[in-house]
Amino acid sequence: MIRGLTRAGLGTIESNEQFISGAAQFGFQAVDLNPVHFIRQCGREKAAHLLESKGVIIGSIDLDVDWRSSEERFREGLKALAEAAEAAMSLGCFKCCTYILPSTDEAVAPFMAAATRRLRLCADILGAFGIRLGLEFVGSRHLRTQWANPFLWRMDDTLDWIETIGARNVGLLVDSYHWYTNGLTVDNLLKLKPEHIVHVHINDAKAGPIENLLDADRLYPGEGVIDLHGFLQGLQTAGYSGVVAQEVLGPSTSESMEELLARSKAGFDKAFANL
Repeated sequence: MIRGLTRAGLGTIESNEQFISGAAQFGFQAVDLNPVHFIRQCGREKAAHLLESKGVIIGSIDLDVDWRSSEERFREGLKALAEAAEAAMSLGCFKCCTYILPSTDEAVAPFMAAATRRLRLCADILGAFGIRLGLEFVGSRHLRTQWANPFLWRMDDTLDWIETIGARNVGLLVDSYHWYTNGLTVDNLLKLKPEHIVHVHINDAKAGPIENLLDADRLYPGEGVIDLHGFLQGLQTAGYSGVVAQEVLGPSTSESMEELLARSKAGFDKAFANL
């Protein structure tokens, strides 16, 4: 598996160049970033050269299409999706991800119908560029009642929805925090097939009842109570060999990017030991 980073939990990052160089310096091999912004900032050739020279790939891009609200906003967002997909493909990235909030203010049945259609359309556009779409189930219990109506938060339910969407390039984004807050085990991961997993996030959790854990109060890998070695071992046994990207959502910190990258490296070294 490939050690990767998102920007979350790394403090102030001045540029994509700094992000990529810092990742490489601390032994990370992938970063999740916006390829359109990257290319606009420094040009396609320079962007590709920087990645290659540092031995870093783009792990995944975000689905910057609002598929959760109005049809108008969704259609407006679609205009930029092909550009993002083309930019990602040109830089060797073939993964795009989005998250599923576990509750909604919309009536669930029409929301599900609209979301299914919209995500299928997004998957079709991405698929034309060879890109897979990863859907992230969110296990944090406080978010299940954040909005009026419960929606999806379980891994198995998300897999069922993916089957309903019916696009072959759609799978899961598996996040260790949401795996843990759903009360899942390594055995649940072993039931997955390689084609089920598009992308992986890694982070850690504080001690205490899982129902009290807040989505934006995560810890760096190796600093909490999640069995991250078991998590990674389960994914590896299930056949996943792609990027495992750190995503630490939490309070802002005064530590520098370099200090936070050092913490991240120490956590990855612990979680990846003997894999």
